[in-house]
Amino acid sequence: MNAVLLAVIVMLALALARVHVVLALFIGALVGGLVGGLGLDGTMVAFQEGLSGGAMIALSYALLGAFAMAVAASGLPNLLADWLIAKIGSTNESLNAKAHAATKWGLVLGIMAMAIMSQNLIPVHIAFIPLLIPPLLTVFNKLQLDRRAVACVMTFGLVTTYMFLPLGFGSIFLNDILLGNIADAGMDVSNINVMTAMGIPAFGMIIGVLLAVFVTYRRPRTYEDIPITAGSATAPNEISKYKILVALFAIVATFTIQVVMQSMDLQANSLLVGALVGLSIFMVTGAVNWREADDVFTSGMKMMALIGFIMISAQGFASVMNATGEITPLVDASASLFAGSKAAAAMAMLIVGLIVTMGIGSSFSTLPIIAAIYVPLCTSLGFSPLATVAIIGTAGALGDAGSPASDSTLGPTAGLNADGQHDHITGSVIPTFLHFNIPLLIAGWTAAMVL
Repeated sequence: MNAVLLAVIVMLALALARVHVVLALFIGALVGGLVGGLGLDGTMVAFQEGLSGGAMIALSYALLGAFAMAVAASGLPNLLADWLIAKIGSTNESLNAKAHAATKWGLVLGIMAMAIMSQNLIPVHIAFIPLLIPPLLTVFNKLQLDRRAVACVMTFGLVTTYMFLPLGFGSIFLNDILLGNIADAGMDVSNINVMTAMGIPAFGMIIGVLLAVFVTYRRPRTYEDIPITAGSATAPNEISKYKILVALFAIVATFTIQVVMQSMDLQANSLLVGALVGLSIFMVTGAVNWREADDVFTSGMKMMALIGFIMISAQGFASVMNATGEITPLVDASASLFAGSKAAAAMAMLIVGLIVTMGIGSSFSTLPIIAAIYVPLCTSLGFSPLATVAIIGTAGALGDAGSPASDSTLGPTAGLNADGQHDHITGSVIPTFLHFNIPLLIAGWTAAMVL
């Protein structure tokens, strides 16, 4: 069997068997290297060389996690949660039909807006969910709002934002990982507008969330008013206006630096520099106490550490696959199998991406693995660089929504299940899988055909 194919099968089987993803990637790379004739020493050298490729990405992630925790410590997410609850009004007052609808849709749009901002403008990732959602559960109950719809709304904001907008976490996914790995695989993507490439797949996500909210889960659903005993994320006991202003200034500064550096074609380091500037503002102004700074920043880095290790390991895996020299035979065999059919090849690549991401649980970690194989395959089949970016970007994003191990489903469940009435599989995983992976699969295939 081809060493690359065997390595991917071993890695995926271990991941699906709930072996830790980092260990699954390492064992898969080891099997691939040994079967590919590298030997133990050659495999380890290739793996170590690949690790350096993910170091900058992991560092950016860690610093952004520290920045996110500093923003959370300022009380800004808690303030937004309190403001949203106040806007909704008391849960004890009776609502007529018009007020009921206005409250319901205002609530849904507010949650979606926070999920979108959590990826770029206020880059706290899923940290806002345990602050915002548990206090709103009694409001959901009064409105008889189906929590499966809310899970889909949050997952939509978390996933669609990073797969379309090259800012914040989107800068890591689109610029550093997607375009970076495609370029490393030998394709010139210097003139590619990544938003153009991912526009059609993002539209598929929009169709999915509209179906979830307005069709599948539009009917009222009854929940019990159960007191929430398990505490949500720790929030400041007293919100300081000074810290809020500093947090807003740091957010604007971080966001501006990213935009300016990307306009100067310096996007590779834009997120890293932006996060450093944001952290510096918190430190210099004293918004984060010097005595507490170490704990705050360490907590933020811990929040992102696992994802960083997975991304580094994925780069090592991809490096070993390249070193075996068996990607070209695999590509040639695949091209012969599809008999030049671009439509069949595109669908197959997307489905494989869905399976791999479902197993790993991270779209960020899937791209380095599949890019090394997909780029030469797309080239041999005659796909344009724009279509290649769309195929690989969509193949990586597929499965993030709907994976039991993904932050995009674990985060919503953590908030919606605070009172024990929202099951992770039936409440978050299955709804997001059906409403996002199927439309994304169709939209990604369409993009591959028309771009």
